Amino acid sequence: MDQRAYHIPALLPQVIEGLDIFSEGTYVDCTYGGGGHSRAIVNLLSPAGHLYAFDQDIEACERAIEDPRFTIIHGNFRFLTNFLRYCKAPVGEIDGILADLGVSFHHFDDPERGFSFRWDGPLDMRMNQKASLTAAQVVNTYAEEQLADIFYLYGELKQARRLAAEIAKARTTESIDTVEQLLAVCKRHISPKQEKKELAQLFQALRIEVNGELTAIRALLEQSVKALKPGGRLAVITYHSLEDRLVKNFMKTGNCEGKIETDLYGRAEAPMKLLTSKPIVPDDAEIEANPRSRSAKLRIARKS
Repeated sequence: MDQRAYHIPALLPQVIEGLDIFSEGTYVDCTYGGGGHSRAIVNLLSPAGHLYAFDQDIEACERAIEDPRFTIIHGNFRFLTNFLRYCKAPVGEIDGILADLGVSFHHFDDPERGFSFRWDGPLDMRMNQKASLTAAQVVNTYAEEQLADIFYLYGELKQARRLAAEIAKARTTESIDTVEQLLAVCKRHISPKQEKKELAQLFQALRIEVNGELTAIRALLEQSVKALKPGGRLAVITYHSLEDRLVKNFMKTGNCEGKIETDLYGRAEAPMKLLTSKPIVPDDAEIEANPRSRSAKLRIARKS
């Protein structure tokens, strides 16, 4: 498979500029995916520099670039510092960390992974194929109230309770195990005018729950402070408001709730300094070349 088809990296020039790459530095790409960002970073490193990249999908790891300046880590970035220590990386001395939180083209375009509503396939949605929880298990075993909360909190769907009730009713007669089965149950409560948007929200909600995405992002942000050296940079690309809110709050205040903490003199304390007053977004040319980057937002911060 062509690497370019696997995943086109979003906001690549802006990411490279934002990380302010030092040729002898040590960097981390928390979301290797198709390797586009990683290859660009490695190409700027001297033999003394190094990039560590994470991916929990074994298929992505098997396609990783081979270079003495590069190390692939098969694991979830929520365990950032533990894995870096295991690889003998200089925790506390990292020059830059990148996380592109988008889902790879490969995941969306593979019916067997169940990430997309565009074609039938098993309700899977696991980033890590060895993980135990699947979307089918969520749909078939979670209580109706739990489903409603997931659809509302993670998908921001106004009809969350109606969707949950319809699923709870349908699964009493037949297990909902495929994308087509889920669509057949839910489409009567999806607005025809907003079908693509609302189905995307529904699938987003299930994917976030299956992969524990928001918990992982919180863990990554908190550990990034421990991993970076003073002046080291953190660059994060988000694709929906739930992710972006966590990242913005953390970069501004040092916590994901956005609570401003002060010292004894009332001065605001934060471990990071936000370098982007507004998120960096793709221009029209990038959106035309890569429509899936349309909702991408890049925020950059520097460790104080």
